[in-house]
Amino acid sequence: MLRKWGDLPDYMRCEEVRPYYDALSKKKGSLILKRVFDLIAGVILLIILAIPMGIIAVKIKRDSPGPVFYRQERVTTYGKRFRIHKFRTMVDGADQKGSAVTVNNDSRITKVGTKLRDKRLDELPQLFDVLDGNMSFVGTRPEAAKYVAQYGKYNKAYYATLLLPAGITSKASIAYKDEARLLEAADDVDLVYMKEVLPGKMKWNLESLKKFNFLREIGMMFETVGAVSKE
Repeated sequence: MLRKWGDLPDYMRCEEVRPYYDALSKKKGSLILKRVFDLIAGVILLIILAIPMGIIAVKIKRDSPGPVFYRQERVTTYGKRFRIHKFRTMVDGADQKGSAVTVNNDSRITKVGTKLRDKRLDELPQLFDVLDGNMSFVGTRPEAAKYVAQYGKYNKAYYATLLLPAGITSKASIAYKDEARLLEAADDVDLVYMKEVLPGKMKWNLESLKKFNFLREIGMMFETVGAVSKE
């Protein structure tokens, strides 16, 4: 459920965020269904995918030295920071060897990592984050803290995406599935991401907040499955 307006972090209580807050406050039933669905579907999928995830973990360990999971700090509801669960698709310590976003043909990506990224299998462990309440099946992709810290500089409305848990998939995720290719030629990846890529993604994310309802999110999940199967 949404916090009361007065209980939001100070930086979120601004006129740019208010329209999105008011729209969500009228959808309490859908918000409850969203969380119930996340819990039930998360448990079922974790049981079904336990063995395939175990096999992937073994392949990652055999492919390159380092941990099975990638645990970068990300930001979710109301600015809460958490360490996301993803299968590691890059060399160990990749965060210290480049940008927080990945470009196409990134030299840090491992052989197994390339295959996992092609079908987004690296995101399966985010089921743990869904069950923890840090993420949902549908919602704005969780950004690294350094990008969220710049929201106020570019557009305070971006803070509205922190009203709901970060998501595994969204309309923006599908629209920008080739994000790595878009950033490939950038001299300053972080700058281009904030000034050119993120605004486009946020347009989709903010529109989804205004139109939020539970059934629409279920449709988004089917759309994601269709998009991934075509890749």
